[in-house]
Amino acid sequence: MKRVAIVVLNWNEVDDTLKCLDSLLIQNYKLFHIVVVDNGSTDNSKMLLDKYQAKHSDNVEIIYSYKNLGFAGGVNAGIKWALKKDFEYVALFNNDAIADKDWLQNLVDAIQPQETGISTGLLLNEDGKTIDSTGDWYSIWGLPFPRNRGDQRIETSKDGLIFGATGGASLYKIEMLKNIGLFDEDFFAYYEDVDISFRAQLTGWKVAYSSSAVAYHKQGVTSKKMPGFTVYQTFKNLPLLFLKNVPDGLLFPVGIRFYFAYTMMFFNAIAKGKVVPAIKGAWMSFVLGFRKISERRKIQKDRRVSTKYIKSILWNDLPPDQTGLRKLRRFFTDEK
Repeated sequence: MKRVAIVVLNWNEVDDTLKCLDSLLIQNYKLFHIVVVDNGSTDNSKMLLDKYQAKHSDNVEIIYSYKNLGFAGGVNAGIKWALKKDFEYVALFNNDAIADKDWLQNLVDAIQPQETGISTGLLLNEDGKTIDSTGDWYSIWGLPFPRNRGDQRIETSKDGLIFGATGGASLYKIEMLKNIGLFDEDFFAYYEDVDISFRAQLTGWKVAYSSSAVAYHKQGVTSKKMPGFTVYQTFKNLPLLFLKNVPDGLLFPVGIRFYFAYTMMFFNAIAKGKVVPAIKGAWMSFVLGFRKISERRKIQKDRRVSTKYIKSILWNDLPPDQTGLRKLRRFFTDEK
């Protein structure tokens, strides 16, 4: 059996975090250690986490950050701890989620093939009836989205290889992370999990989905407390994701769709009164884009798969939730 470090982030939601940790401590796969990264909480998190760690010192480590590092920076802190301790795998798990007892065992089983670098499972909404995600898609429009979101549980996809894994409940091989690098901290939050899955795919690593690895998620608990945060991060990160990862042979066909969609989404956000976060996000994507050009050169240089392969694993349409763009497309074409 190989050792797993389970990284959980906490930011002012310690009650959810403690329930999450309780579900992880009773996993049937026993060779694990939990690493809680507190992202600069300002509530009573430290007191309660210290108390919890003292009770479970053999299985729980706490790392305190003096500031909020975001999802990407926070999980990187946990991953770096795992690297120093020579763990073979690292799992990421949202603090507002609860894991079934066999969640980790099934992810470990799914990641066994040599070419598989990431495994992910069935992340349900907390009612257990509808799906939060079964991983991630990246579309030919340059827009990522969660697989099966909103579908009934009985409609879950079959086990197999997929494009990407959700950062909220997935397992990563340390060997792969040493190969492709850690999460991109410029993303801070949103789409950093799609980015690392894309980079994995480009270098020949596969992503596996297991419907038996079940967890339950209280969707959007943190982001709802920060008005404009999701809008800002979306307009900042979508161009970075496209710029870094889309192979040269797909830059034009994906790019022309992406920048049209991005522009329409931008004006839609303005119309809905999200002026400041939309403009700030778009501007920051422009600023960070210069840094991503040099990163792109390395990523594309290290690519080990064909453009044809990447095209074959993309979602060949608009994301299902892009109803506005679908209506606009239908106005000019016969496509739905």
